[in-house]
Amino acid sequence: MSRPDKFDRTTTGALAGFILPILTGLLIYLFSSKGLSLSDYFTKIVTADIITHIISLSVLPNILIFLVFNRLDMLKASRGVVGITLFWAIIVFAVKFLA
Repeated sequence: MSRPDKFDRTTTGALAGFILPILTGLLIYLFSSKGLSLSDYFTKIVTADIITHIISLSVLPNILIFLVFNRLDMLKASRGVVGITLFWAIIVFAVKFLA
């Protein structure tokens, strides 16, 4: 079993598609927090009503993961990334319109 075949699982793509936006969100926090604690920063973005913008920006790197998995012909992993990205889209929709 070659390396791409070993990791060509839907769970691999879903895990990558879930973890990368969280890491990207932390990077956004590190570069834009201006010394605020994480809880203060979260409060700031919620009161400014830009939480959905931050989540959407955090999910953008999933496109890169999808393209890499697709290029390596890891279609099951690509499916996992698409599924988790839809999950993030539902979260954004719920936060924007139901909260």
